[in-house]
Amino acid sequence: MTASDSKAPDPGGSSVKRWRRRLADERAEAELYRSLAARRDGEDREILLEIADAEERHAAHWERLLGDDVGPPQRGSLQTRALVSLARRFGSVFVLALVQRAESRTPYDVDATLAMAADERVHEEVVRGLAARGRARVSGTFRAAVFGANDGLVSNLALVLGVSGGGVSANLVLLTGLAGLLSGALSMAAGEWISVRSQRELLTAARPGVGTQALVAALDVDANELALIYRARGMAADEAQDRADAMLGSHEPAPEVVSTEALDAVGTDLGAATSSFAFFAVGAVVPVLPFLFGLVGTTALAVSCVLVSLALLMTGSVVGVLSGGPPLARAVRQLAIGLSAAGITYVVGRLAGAALG
Repeated sequence: MTASDSKAPDPGGSSVKRWRRRLADERAEAELYRSLAARRDGEDREILLEIADAEERHAAHWERLLGDDVGPPQRGSLQTRALVSLARRFGSVFVLALVQRAESRTPYDVDATLAMAADERVHEEVVRGLAARGRARVSGTFRAAVFGANDGLVSNLALVLGVSGGGVSANLVLLTGLAGLLSGALSMAAGEWISVRSQRELLTAARPGVGTQALVAALDVDANELALIYRARGMAADEAQDRADAMLGSHEPAPEVVSTEALDAVGTDLGAATSSFAFFAVGAVVPVLPFLFGLVGTTALAVSCVLVSLALLMTGSVVGVLSGGPPLARAVRQLAIGLSAAGITYVVGRLAGAALG
């Protein structure tokens, strides 16, 4: 650190209090990244440990400013302590997404160095990259789970409100809701199975043919069409030729254009179908819970709407966190769309009931 990197220390009591708080936060953030690293291996673990070292380097800055006024160790912010607790127990992509949002809001005052502020922006991007890799690994199953739960909530609430608006009995509403749960869950599972299976088949079809990998060593170095393979798959001519020359010079088999990671990102057909079925069923059972417990009429409908609203807010906020967006805005959007669809169906049911009655 150079003298120009930070402002001159202010020995006032308010500054000491602020610096102690910053020191506690830096130590807590170092613990957070070490807790995340403890539940990972390979490159992810190394990256997280390096960020932890950087946070400890930042903590040393506040220790230097405080000097003899360091005082006893203090606890970090409530948010950071909560993230540490989650990281120790889960260490999932959900926690990484929360850490990403926390890094984007990390405040630094004039007593921090310019390098420290730049480090925090770098940390945000690193965590964003790690979270993106985690999202890619769970994207297929996660997509099926979230869409399944949301569709179950909205479609079955709309179904329950629609038939209720038609003036049918509570028993018929319950039967309709349960039928909608089962039929919708099976339909979602079948759709996800076909969708993921088709994606995997398309990616597999894009792989080089059997035996192509082993032919590189047998090609004539001076006259061959290896570069045309890369050009046919979208590479520019110069880049394709460089790639082919490097492959011929190394005498290694040509790499697959479609990697195993791409297939992993799509997920498995059975996993997507099972996840979609289960989460649709969980979502679809919420609107019929009041009827299962014996409630009828307006009371049952009101309780159903409240339960579904809470569930929609929860799924929307989870999507917001994992996508890196604002959780509240995503939750409100989910709620508005779901209740609008259900409200329209209820009005149509009332009109149909009046016309048929």
